[in-house]
Amino acid sequence: NGTEFVNQTLRDYYEEVGISYETSVAHSPQQNGVVERRNRTLIEAARTMLIYAQAPLFLWAEAVATACFTQNRSIIRLCHGKTPYELMYGKQPDLSYFHVFGALCYPTNDGENVGKLQPKADIGIFIGYAPTKKAFRISNRRTRRIVETIHVDFDELTAMASEQS
Repeated sequence: NGTEFVNQTLRDYYEEVGISYETSVAHSPQQNGVVERRNRTLIEAARTMLIYAQAPLFLWAEAVATACFTQNRSIIRLCHGKTPYELMYGKQPDLSYFHVFGALCYPTNDGENVGKLQPKADIGIFIGYAPTKKAFRISNRRTRRIVETIHVDFDELTAMASEQS
C-alpha cells in the first residue's frame, strides 16, 4: 500500500531477482495480515515497556525501536529455526549487551569539561540502542537530552528490587 515500494528501481530489482510482488488496496489492513500482526506485536511490546518503566509517552518511538531491535535478535522463526538477525547475517546475535528498557543508568560525563569536584556521571534512563553503531541510547535526566554512548553503568536491580517491595 505504501508508495515507497512502488517505483521503477524496485520493479527492476524485483524482476532481476525473480520476485513477484503485489500491492494491497488502500485502507484494507486485512490484505496485509502478516505485517499488521507484526506491527501489533511491536506496539504491544512497546506499550508494556513504557508502562513497566513508568516512562513518559513521548518516548514511544524509542520503545518501538527497542522492541524491534530485541525481537529481531531473540524471537525464533519456526520455519527456519533461527532469529531474523541470524537469517540476515548468518551468525547468532550478541545478547550480552541487552538491558532492561527504562533501567536506571549512569552515563559518564566525558563530553563536558567536568571540574574536580563535579560529578563524573549523570543519572539517566536506558531507552534503547543506537541504530548505526554499537552504543546505548540514554535519556539524560540533568540535560534532558538523549545521548548515545558506551560509557554507562547500569543499575537494573534497583527497579526490580522496588517492584518486589
